[in-house]
Amino acid sequence: MAVEAEFGDGGAGGHGLEAAVDALMDGLQADLVRLAAIPSVAFPGHPPEPVREAHDLVASLLRDAGVPVVERLDLPDTAPVVYAEVPPPEPDAPTVLLYGHYDVQPAGDPALWRSPPFEPTPVPGGLRARGIADDKANLIAYVGMLRLYGGRPPVGIRLVVEGQEEYGSAFPDYLQADPERFACDAVVIADVGGLRPGTPTLTTGLRGTAEVAVEVRTLAEPLHSGEFGGAAPDALLVLLHALSTLHDANGDVAVPGLRREPWHEPEAGCAEEEFRDLAAVHDGLPLQGTGTLGERLWSGPAVTVVGLDAPAVDDASSSVVPYARARLDLRFHPRQDPVEAQDALVRHLRAQRPFGVPLTVVPGAAGPGFEARTGGPAYRAALTALKEAWGTAATPVASGGSMPLVRALAAAAPRAEVLLFGAQDSMCKAHAPNERVLLSELRGTVVAMAAFVREYAADYRAGGRSDGWSVSGHTNRPARHRPARPHSTPPASSSGLDANQRDRS
Repeated sequence: MAVEAEFGDGGAGGHGLEAAVDALMDGLQADLVRLAAIPSVAFPGHPPEPVREAHDLVASLLRDAGVPVVERLDLPDTAPVVYAEVPPPEPDAPTVLLYGHYDVQPAGDPALWRSPPFEPTPVPGGLRARGIADDKANLIAYVGMLRLYGGRPPVGIRLVVEGQEEYGSAFPDYLQADPERFACDAVVIADVGGLRPGTPTLTTGLRGTAEVAVEVRTLAEPLHSGEFGGAAPDALLVLLHALSTLHDANGDVAVPGLRREPWHEPEAGCAEEEFRDLAAVHDGLPLQGTGTLGERLWSGPAVTVVGLDAPAVDDASSSVVPYARARLDLRFHPRQDPVEAQDALVRHLRAQRPFGVPLTVVPGAAGPGFEARTGGPAYRAALTALKEAWGTAATPVASGGSMPLVRALAAAAPRAEVLLFGAQDSMCKAHAPNERVLLSELRGTVVAMAAFVREYAADYRAGGRSDGWSVSGHTNRPARHRPARPHSTPPASSSGLDANQRDRS
């Protein structure tokens, strides 16, 4: 059943759309099972054949959904990318770029799974398998939307499905090399999901990320703690004292120069007790830090010790430790410059001299955060669509995670609105054993995708593009539909963040 045959003019209400989605759900679930059964792990040491198999299945599903142009992009040092196009139905219709990825994280220890990770298994309300939520359910949601419209949605579509997102690839660099291919009016990145099942969620900000390593060397070799302890400088004690300065007595980050602002959406619908359950905090223990959860998780910094080189307890001898090292993960405000944020942490650590001992501080990789523009026609359409799909108003949130590709896509189409929503939820266990997706979230995402393109096209017809958000007439306005380029080979190579203030520093 194609939507256009039933209400292609956009005039029917949401109930007809939901009925059309319900009629497709059995087929979409079967397609998801087929896709999730493929162990498409694009990490070193894993066979490449399943990755190519997943690529081919995604391409086949898109063709079967009526997409007229489906290409394979072969880029250096990465798995093949699925690229698809549907031309706009009329010259001034908007074009939407959809992004997802068909590769998955390694399954890890099979003993931690309740069923084989690549044998999709029914669970109450859903399915369990590696990668079924991140990101294969979202790909099936795209397929469902296209299938509903018979491959002819009321907007132009450019769809990019990457094959090496989890490990990392050269794809983000390629975006700048071929800007015409990725030109669009709006970007939808379905690699996220809701705060909880049943809560439509629009992610409007991502914190930036930076790594810093800090090490201490005090002695040429370990020394007997009975003979030298108390006078010989202990590298591990020095490091621990330095790390203790990163937070104050309440657990708030105490590094000068790291930006923190109020989160203006009241708790973003997430109470502390709900967060405690989600994080599995032990009974009787307080949460770290002060202020709202939005400030602590999204619009403020976090410094986490993610690695520590020191003698293991089980093998420790009675010795003064001569060397210790830690790796720190810094997450910072979406609008703070990554170099500025990383320099603040490096500067703070270099200023520490516990017991008079200096530290060696080495900055690592750093990437910017992202804050979505809000209030444009695509954002309005997304809010309407999400409410239609779940029956309640969407909750705007930020994410403490970092997605460098979001920034790359935004740079490739600088005037396009960027939207993040999808079929995952905070309890889906992405990247962990027993990952699962709920079929209700998949259904809601298909409804939301279909309603979004309908509402966005209608906003354009009503003149919404004249409010300054349309890229019509600018260099990143999508060109008319281009002929297919089979197996293309490229050249080598907001939010609740201070909602009342549009500071872009």
